Amino acid sequence: MNDNLIKVESEKIILGIDPGTRIAGYGVIRVQGPKIELLQYGVLKLDKYSTHELKLRKIFERVSQLITEFGPDEMAIEDPFFGKNVQAMLKLGRAQGVAMAAALARDIPIVEYSPKKIKQSVTGNGNASKEQVSMMIQTILNMKLQPEFFDATDAVAIAICHHYHANSLPTAKAAKKGSKKGGWSAFVSENPKRVK
Repeated sequence: MNDNLIKVESEKIILGIDPGTRIAGYGVIRVQGPKIELLQYGVLKLDKYSTHELKLRKIFERVSQLITEFGPDEMAIEDPFFGKNVQAMLKLGRAQGVAMAAALARDIPIVEYSPKKIKQSVTGNGNASKEQVSMMIQTILNMKLQPEFFDATDAVAIAICHHYHANSLPTAKAAKKGSKKGGWSAFVSENPKRVK
């Protein structure tokens, strides 16, 4: 073995998505060894679009653009939360679905995380506020972020949460074969009383 060879740590790019019907957040991180680098984050403001179909199209197009630009290895997305407003939940599920479809069209593995799991992973508190999540993300990345972009910092938190849990997840190859930890099947097994 040549002593002059330098060990190159594997690099992974993760796209985090915080789906929404009024504002959708996104964050792209690069992970190399212990280093986490923010490549891009932002929000897609959807209020200006008149129909739900047009909003879904814009989400699909933006996620597709991010995939083309950054070539993520994996996508992490927030599970829709369970609320009393069925119509709002259906719309949120559709927003999540079109974001996932953009990744699936490029064979990018997707993992879903509950809001509580994301907050717990990043702040240590599953009930942390958006402000607390944003402050902790700034600490982790060692950089100042725009405080008004809470949906974007939430998306970065989703990507970082996925990085923290990556060792307990199957490889991308296994994920493509259908072996998946997390997501809907994990939610059902962990919450049998919430699914009828």
